[in-house]
Amino acid sequence: MKVEIVKLDDFGRGICFVNNKVTFVPNTIPGDIVNIKIVKENKKYNEAILIDLVKSSSKRIDAPCPYFGICGGCTLQTLSYEKGIDYKKEKVINYFKKMGLIINPSLITNDTPYNYRNKAQYPVGLDKSGAPIMGVFAERSHEIVSMQKCFIQNVEAEKIAFAIYKFIKEQHIPVYNEKTMEGLIRHIVIKVGIRTHEVMCILVVNGKKIPHEQELVEMLVKEYDVKTVVKNINMKNTNVILGYDNVVLHGDGYIYDILGDYTFKISPMSFYQVNPTQAEALYNIAIEETNLSKDDILFDLYCGIGTIGIFASKYVNKVYGIEIVPQAIEDAKENAKINGISNASFYDGDCKDVVLNLKNSGMKFDTVVVDPPRKGCSTEVINLIEEISPKKVVYVSCNSAT
Repeated sequence: MKVEIVKLDDFGRGICFVNNKVTFVPNTIPGDIVNIKIVKENKKYNEAILIDLVKSSSKRIDAPCPYFGICGGCTLQTLSYEKGIDYKKEKVINYFKKMGLIINPSLITNDTPYNYRNKAQYPVGLDKSGAPIMGVFAERSHEIVSMQKCFIQNVEAEKIAFAIYKFIKEQHIPVYNEKTMEGLIRHIVIKVGIRTHEVMCILVVNGKKIPHEQELVEMLVKEYDVKTVVKNINMKNTNVILGYDNVVLHGDGYIYDILGDYTFKISPMSFYQVNPTQAEALYNIAIEETNLSKDDILFDLYCGIGTIGIFASKYVNKVYGIEIVPQAIEDAKENAKINGISNASFYDGDCKDVVLNLKNSGMKFDTVVVDPPRKGCSTEVINLIEEISPKKVVYVSCNSAT
């Protein structure tokens, strides 16, 4: 049927109405007149696919990426960067409006909207003919789309990933088959220090030994000056990319990067913001808006490798960082030491347990910063913050809906 797209949903899909029912159409934007086919009906909404574009919206531009609409990564490429910013601002306003709160947020745009990522993750598997393939997962599936260039990945990381993939194919190293759980190479992960230019290669494997392992390492070090190569062993039937066991094949198993005035150590399991330029802006704004004082005690929940707490340390009396991932806390302690910070302590454990122990020891709570995963703060942490009743709460979020 022919319809007009009237707005975008939270995931960048176009919305139209069919018989007064909300209908989602990926790869469309407001103002498009399109022919669609409904492929799934639910009680409250329909899901449709785009058949063809009858008349383009005045807002539409050509997507620069040839994989747009196939890869599930960038959903706003048919909008200009400025129009994309307007959409994101409106989305945030609407979330708060649903809660009865009227806000007028400021948006800090990115001077480098392309090739900004410091981490590239490529699944490796088999295509429909049984041949090895590397790329990205198609939207809402585990089908790998082969791609030669990604507009948001670091250029050097991309070159290195393809060099590894070429080596795997030339040496006939078996790749992972999700259906049979056989084969070896599952993912290629590249981490880059954007300011230090240090590179870490992580080979995620369904086994213990990679054929021609030393040859691969020598090629990466000689041709790409890779600082460290790590073999990550993941033999579980899981969607989680990294397993818990890391074997260092070259170097010391970590790289460094610089954010603001600080140097951070990054290991295979470390969470580190993938857009470092914007992360620096984000942390500075969070600290400025909080109006910290030298008497304040700051709690950094979900602290990762300690980035926010370390940024805030010079403005407060004491920082306590809490994170459930042990490796991240080891890195946070090391990062405090590297940067000569003596007023930050980091604890490995569940936020609720650690904070309650500190509360019972008579600790006061001036400011709490949370930077949780996309699913948001757990109910326990929300209740805990209410219980300890800090003067200020800062919520750093990668998902404004939460």
